[in-house]
Amino acid sequence: MGRTLSLANSPQRIVSLVPSQTELLFYLGQGQRVVGVTKFCERPIEAKSEKTVVGGTKKVHFDKITALSPDLIIGNKEENTKKDILRLEKHFPIWMSDIRTLEDALKMVREFGKLFEVQEKANALVTNIELEFNTIKRISNKKALYLIWKGPYMVAGSETFINDMLEKVGFENAASHLKRYPELSIAEIRVIDPDVILLSSEPYPFKPSHVEILQQELPNAQVILVNGEYFSWYGSRLVEAPKYFRNLDLS
Repeated sequence: MGRTLSLANSPQRIVSLVPSQTELLFYLGQGQRVVGVTKFCERPIEAKSEKTVVGGTKKVHFDKITALSPDLIIGNKEENTKKDILRLEKHFPIWMSDIRTLEDALKMVREFGKLFEVQEKANALVTNIELEFNTIKRISNKKALYLIWKGPYMVAGSETFINDMLEKVGFENAASHLKRYPELSIAEIRVIDPDVILLSSEPYPFKPSHVEILQQELPNAQVILVNGEYFSWYGSRLVEAPKYFRNLDLS
C-alpha cells in the first residue's frame, strides 16, 4: 500500500480479516491476542467460537471493530476490499499482506515472527514447510484447470497463489495465459482442453453433483474435487499441503 507501519509495542489486541492468517496466529501461540475474526475464520474452531465475529472478508462491520479497540488489524490485498481497508486505516494500524507465491507466504510467516516476537516458532514453521515442499517430485505434469466459482465459472489464472501451488505440484495451469480470476464458459474450457479439472471446496463449495455435470460436458477431462485450503491457504496449513498433494487421485 506504499506506506510504513510503525508500532510502539508488540500488538495485544488483534483483529484478523484473513482466515489463513488467523489460523497462523493461533499456530504461533498468539490466539490470546486475537479479539476479532471474520465469519470465515473457521480454523482453529475456537477462533470463531470464542472471538468476536466482525463480518466477512469482503464486508466488515466497522462498529464491531471499533468496539474491540484493536491495536492492530491484519488484512490481505486479495481477501479484503480496498474501500474497507482505507476506511479502517484512518483509525487503526493495519498490516497488509499480498501473497502470490510460496516464497511470499514464507516471508509473511517470518514477518509474523518478528511482529509478535515469536521468531523461533515462525522460523521452525518455515523450515518445516520448506522440507515438506522439497519432497514433491512433480506429482503430475498434466494440464489442469482450477475452478473457484460457479455461475459463472471462474478459474485461477496467473498472478495467484493457487497458480504457484499448481506449479509446485507439477501441473501446467491451463489458465496461466489469463490473469487473476477470469470467467470462462464451457465452450472456452473446451478450447483450452485441460487434462484435469480441479473443483475447489472454496470459495464456492463444489459437490459431487458438479463433478457429474462437468464430466458430462467435458468428457475428455478428469474432473475431481479438491480441498481448496491446501491450494489457497498460505499460513501454517502449508506444512500439510505436500502430503495432501501426494495423495491426490490423478489416475
